[in-house]
Amino acid sequence: MSNDQPTFSIPPELCDVLRSARHVVVLTGAGISAESGVPTFRDGLTGLWAQYNPQELATPRAFARDPKLVWEWYLWRRELVSKVQPNAGHQALVELERRVPRLTLITQNVDGLHQRAGNRRVVEIHGNIMRTKCFGEGTVIERWEETGEIPPRCPKCGSMLRPDVVWFGEALPDQAFNEAALASLACNVFLSIGTSGLVEPAASFPLVALRRGARVALINPEETPLLSENVDFLRGPAGSILPALLRETWPNS
Repeated sequence: MSNDQPTFSIPPELCDVLRSARHVVVLTGAGISAESGVPTFRDGLTGLWAQYNPQELATPRAFARDPKLVWEWYLWRRELVSKVQPNAGHQALVELERRVPRLTLITQNVDGLHQRAGNRRVVEIHGNIMRTKCFGEGTVIERWEETGEIPPRCPKCGSMLRPDVVWFGEALPDQAFNEAALASLACNVFLSIGTSGLVEPAASFPLVALRRGARVALINPEETPLLSENVDFLRGPAGSILPALLRETWPNS
């Protein structure tokens, strides 16, 4: 058999529940973006940035200590993201959103690829690398005067500008967390895609859904702690599994 052939099987019961679901929640992590060529956070330091530890750059303390360094690192990361395109996994989630009455897409990714693919209801619990906000007041800033200063300054208060992402040591945005938590409580099906299941609080969302009686499926090339629970495990890349899941669930359309 060719190595290109899928090695997973789609549980018919999962298709049945998905077909009749009123509310589907999807949680995505770095794995789905990696299929588009976005380096995972910990593997993404190359070239001039190879000497740095990302966990020591993505902190408020690092920004306060050397804002120019952190700003330029994020400019480099933004450039990487701008060069990639949504993949078949992203496109399948757009189609899934068309098929079900309600889909809430919770993402740990900051690259905006789900919106670029066409998903409308996206909850970005870790922010978006393409947005900028004021370091002092936390408000999103879309335009500022380019003076050559790095990082640039907030046009409203004069504070430094920073990427609108959640750094280590920072809490998730209240609105995004609450929306994700409530959706996890109310869904019929929960799909965990391309995430290690190690980062809290996102790792708890599928467990919340499971405890409330939802059907939970894990789609990932490798096993994660979620497999200690009674969940469906579809081993492989999202770009192969999600289109197959849609074909099996809606075979005549």
